[in-house]
Amino acid sequence: MIEAGASLADAIRGIAARLSGAGIEDARLDARLLVEAATGVSPEQLVLDPARPLCAEQACRLEAFVERRLAREPLTRILGERFFYGRAFEVTAATLDPRPDTETVVDLALSIAAEEGWRDRRIELLDVGTGTGCLLLSLIAELPRAHGLGTDLSPAAIEVARRNASRLELADRARFQVARSFEGIAGSFDLVVSNPPYIPTDEIAGLDPEVRCFDPHLALDGGADGLDIVRQIVEVSANRRPVARGWFIVEIGAGQARALVELIATLCGPQVALASRRGVDFGGHVRCVAWKPQI
Repeated sequence: MIEAGASLADAIRGIAARLSGAGIEDARLDARLLVEAATGVSPEQLVLDPARPLCAEQACRLEAFVERRLAREPLTRILGERFFYGRAFEVTAATLDPRPDTETVVDLALSIAAEEGWRDRRIELLDVGTGTGCLLLSLIAELPRAHGLGTDLSPAAIEVARRNASRLELADRARFQVARSFEGIAGSFDLVVSNPPYIPTDEIAGLDPEVRCFDPHLALDGGADGLDIVRQIVEVSANRRPVARGWFIVEIGAGQARALVELIATLCGPQVALASRRGVDFGGHVRCVAWKPQI
């Protein structure tokens, strides 16, 4: 129990020991961030004045944060935000917690954008299953003439994405719509991106509790082979609607790249130009694939 009057340094040490004892990695970093969030002190203040005592209100708030982390609630959900591609995004129970792996989609999209000359002209983007809006908004921020639409099945997630667009001052170029996959989507897009559910149903029970218990299952469960929504996206690309002129980039789980490439070849046939490029994470796993249907 964290007591009022304890110093910031002592609080960090005590919290780190509790978290480490519960098997939580990066316990000291988590402890420091929780202390900063509960007290409002900056990292610089923490270094310059580690003996500063906690008031009763701060101690109570900090203890509540620690109890949540001990219950394996992710630190980002306790703090209410996650940094993604250098920007802070609000995260709630309605949204998937953005992961560094998803940044490979942005990297690959920007590589294609450079080849296509998209910085010099207006383009339209579509983000299927937008969640926090992190993919769409990161791309719009990096491409100054880009506009886009983000869709999600969850109205609550759409509201989070709208708030993130406002806080990043991108609301004038981003719009959002409640929709299942491509249903009700009109228009033509230069690029479709998606971080769809891709965890096989039978594997969800074995995920870390931070994911299994706190990420929305709608954003995790990809069906028996993990490719239910991915398959829908490839089918849309094969029919060339609603993206008559565009690229597709889809995030996948580690080990799913071969299945996705085979799916594209099967459904799209000779009308597809499969990009000889992949988004690779720090572990060397292919985490996204890009392709462009031929018109």
